[in-house]
Formats: sequence, structure tokens, C-alpha cells
Amino acid sequence: MRIRVITVEREYGSGGAIIARRLAERLGWKLWDEELTAEIARQAKVDPKTAQSCDERVDSLLYRWFKVYARGSYERSLSIADTRGFDTDRMFATLEKVIADVASRGECVIVGRGSTYFLRARPDAFHVFIYASVEEKVRRLRLIGKSEKEALQLIDEIDRDRASFIRHYFGSEWPHRPLYNAMMNSKFGDEHVVDMILQHVATLEKIPAPAAAKA
Repeated sequence: MRIRVITVEREYGSGGAIIARRLAERLGWKLWDEELTAEIARQAKVDPKTAQSCDERVDSLLYRWFKVYARGSYERSLSIADTRGFDTDRMFATLEKVIADVASRGECVIVGRGSTYFLRARPDAFHVFIYASVEEKVRRLRLIGKSEKEALQLIDEIDRDRASFIRHYFGSEWPHRPLYNAMMNSKFGDEHVVDMILQHVATLEKIPAPAAAKA
């Protein structure tokens, strides 16, 4: 079975988005991260630059879950929602459509946004979860200018909201371990993790497809 899509889910601060970018570069594949958010905004006909003017009037908690979970490597810097008539249910429907579309094109790496859950039935998709110790995540976040206090707060808040979003829309825990082909600790270095992902993919592609799938 040839792998045509790789999803990269990650704990906040673990470096998963950077790893996804380097993985896409190594493969020569399309990276869907910031551009995925832009595509969602385009299809939903909303302005992606309205982060500061979002009205959380009806479903503020659900909106907050989605807003945190749907972002990629730039959490808390870009909203995909306009202010009127764009609630989390509409966001979710648009997200599902966009992820299915980009996955159908193949040869892509998709960062987060529930892609592992949406694409769990695709036989040509490989799903990775990147995690790290709190100490490692704090170290990485401090490198981009966060204080230790702010880093600890973001680590707890963002992953808690991601878990709430998945629980609400998929009825599942986050991360749901049976969905992933591999779960990797980023403390050993980004390039090491990329190497390991590529090795896992190469090994999986050598396994003969079941007879029923061939038929």
C-alpha cells in the first residue's frame, strides 16, 4: 500500500508543526498548515484576518475549542472565523470538506485540525502523534520568546481545549492512541523524528495488502 497522506498531530509545544514542515520538504510533498486555514476561510467565504473582532455570542465555549484546535504552527495568531453566522458547526462542516479534498489530491502532510480523525478510514494515510515532556515543551516555547509561566499556561490550556473539541465532535479521547501508526517523542531532535517517520512509512509500504483490499 502506497502512503499518499501523512497527518501530524501534536501536543502544543512539542515541535510537531516544525517536524511536519521538514517531513514535507524531505518528501517533496505539499504541506497543509497555514494554507489549510486559508482554504477553510476561502470556502466558508469569511475573512481570516478577523481574529480580534470575533463575536463569541452564541457558542463561546465551542468556538474557543475550535479556534484553539484548528490552528497549526501559529496557535493564537490567526482565526478562521468571521463575526456573524459562522459558528463551530459550520466551521466543522467546512473543515471536514477541506481536509477530505486536500487528502484526495495526495502527496501531502496535514498538520492537526482533526485530520487524523477525519481520515481514519483512508488506507493510504499514515498518522503520527508527536509528544514531549513538559520540560522539553517549555524549552521549545522559551526559544520563541515565551516565559516559563506563559509556556506552562499555554501547554495546559491549548491541549485541554483540543481534547474538549475532539470529545465533542468525534466522541473520542485526544489523543486516541489506536488511530495512530506511530507516536514519537520529539526530545531526540526534529530530524531524528522525521527519519523515524520515513522509516515507518517505508516499512508499512512493503507490507502486502490484504487479499480483500487487492480485490
